[in-house]
Order: sequence, then structure tokens, then C-alpha cells
Amino acid sequence: MSISPGSQVRLHLAIYLDDGTEALSSFGGEPMRFRIGDGTLAPGLEGLLLGLEAGADEQMLAAGAALFGARDAALVQRVPRTDLPDGFAPEPGDVIPFQAPGGQETLGTILSTDDTEVEIDFNHPLARRGLRIHARVLEVD
Repeated sequence: MSISPGSQVRLHLAIYLDDGTEALSSFGGEPMRFRIGDGTLAPGLEGLLLGLEAGADEQMLAAGAALFGARDAALVQRVPRTDLPDGFAPEPGDVIPFQAPGGQETLGTILSTDDTEVEIDFNHPLARRGLRIHARVLEVD
């Protein structure tokens, strides 16, 4: 049986940046278990898995924008330093979690700072990178 929309999947997944840095990995720990389409993975990432069968051990190259969405300039915002926790010293390049208005956690990448504001990019941090994906499919139901 191959992975298709709605499949229950158990797999190990790793994402590496174009420079070889590991961004995420379940290898060496518990495998991921989810249903295709349940929101666990970005739709573009799920698309790479479609058609793989149990036992597959694949490495794939992908543009981050294809997996996590194209950059949206509206998601780059300037935030007053007073909105950040006391004592927090943001540095350009830091990727930190923020609470979205709906209560969900979202990641933001610090682009620049000055005495009064911090410029934050709320686009997915991997969207502008070249990526190597390693998937080892353990079960497909």
C-alpha cells in the first residue's frame, strides 16, 4: 500500500538545510505517526511523501518555498521592543516562537533590531532555503 490522501503513516523524517545542517529529525527517537491531510506536516511536504510505500527509504531535494509556501512580504513586520519580554535581547538570525492572535504558536526570524523596534519575518524559517528530505516509511494504513 502506498501513501495517499487520508493514509495513516508511521515514518522517520529528517530535514537538512542546503549546507547540511539538520533542521529536524525523528531518526534516533520515536517515529512520527499522523494521517496525511491532518495538518501535522505542511501540504508541500506531504506531497513529497505521496506514492511512497512501507519500506521506502528516500532522500529528496526540494526548495523550501515549494514545501512551506512562498515568501509573503506582508509577514515581515516591525514590532515595538516594548512588546517583547523584559530582558530579551533579540539578535538578527534568531528564530523564536511567538503567540499568534488565534492562540497558535508561530515562529519568527529576527531580521534587524534598533533601539525601539525589531523587524521580524513570520514566513516559515525554511521557506527560503534549499532542503534535503530523508524519509523512511515504516507503515502505511
